[in-house]
Amino acid sequence: MKKIYSRIALVGLTAVLAAATLSACAEQAPAAGAASASGAYKIAFLMPDLASTRYEQQDKPLFVAKMAELCPNCEVIYSNANASADTQQQQANSAIAQGVNAIVIDAVDSKAAASIVVSANAAKIPIIAYDRPIPDQKADYYVSFDNEGIGKSIAQSLVDTAKPNSAKGGILIINGSPTDAAAGLIKKGIHEAVDPSGLTVLAEYDTPSWDPAKAQEWASGQITQFGDKIIGVVAANDGTGGGAIAAFKAAGITTVPPVSGNDAEVAAAQRIIAGTQYNTISKPISIVANAAAEIAYSLAQGKAVEAKTTLYNTPSQLFTPDVVTLKNIKQILFDSNIMTAAKVCTADYAAACTTASIK
Repeated sequence: MKKIYSRIALVGLTAVLAAATLSACAEQAPAAGAASASGAYKIAFLMPDLASTRYEQQDKPLFVAKMAELCPNCEVIYSNANASADTQQQQANSAIAQGVNAIVIDAVDSKAAASIVVSANAAKIPIIAYDRPIPDQKADYYVSFDNEGIGKSIAQSLVDTAKPNSAKGGILIINGSPTDAAAGLIKKGIHEAVDPSGLTVLAEYDTPSWDPAKAQEWASGQITQFGDKIIGVVAANDGTGGGAIAAFKAAGITTVPPVSGNDAEVAAAQRIIAGTQYNTISKPISIVANAAAEIAYSLAQGKAVEAKTTLYNTPSQLFTPDVVTLKNIKQILFDSNIMTAAKVCTADYAAACTTASIK
């Protein structure tokens, strides 16, 4: 009997120790989104592609710098999906598994990103839609420039300069990615300016993944078909606009008709100064990157963030950008130090910069 009691006691003691160990582990393991005692929050920053140079050159370093300013102990987990919605889903899953305290996401595919919002919500991790909205699932916040306003502004600017030549032909429209809700807003804004203008739309294209090479390939076909009947091109961003300009040059057309853009990339500024691109949009990335960092840090701490407006039923903050042409590029981009002559006025553009009084 003593042996039996001893065995029972040993089993009981083992069970107690096991329960105590599990209890201790449960207390020590942080829940998803839990901050350490030092306030060392983890913030995931998920960008969509490499085709637009802004994400690696501007958005990432600006967001990281602002987070370091707000929270020196915080960690930014950065990923770029290289235009793959599946890759972005995996990156989001990884961030959630790492117990991040907030996710900032510029969606590759606005519809596919809805499942990422659902996963973040299930893990009680706040999620901020950045630059591109997620219409089908309410995020905790959306921060961007006014994309519909951008589309209307670049199109109206181009309509105004192309209209005197309307008797000669019409325009091309090159939209952004059909899977990007922000591109849809830009497209809507473009038509708000083009449709009542009286200009003929010769052809229109939605560019898969915002790929400049695909925009160039499509534009080449339209140049073959319409030739000098093309009096202007409304392109939704600098990458697609650059693709169109490359197509005109490849076709041996030295005088390129007005082409719009958006993002104020360095290459676009160079083309505007050289006279091959008509306009772009100055939307200093620091504005949205800083705002996103501040919002993410507040939400990570459990603090409420005031909504300036709403879009797709999501609390939002939308900033108003400026249209840039050769007439105001010096004032908007260079006098404000958004860009520097040292970076833009390389050997190929030095003479044009001098003519534009940029130095």
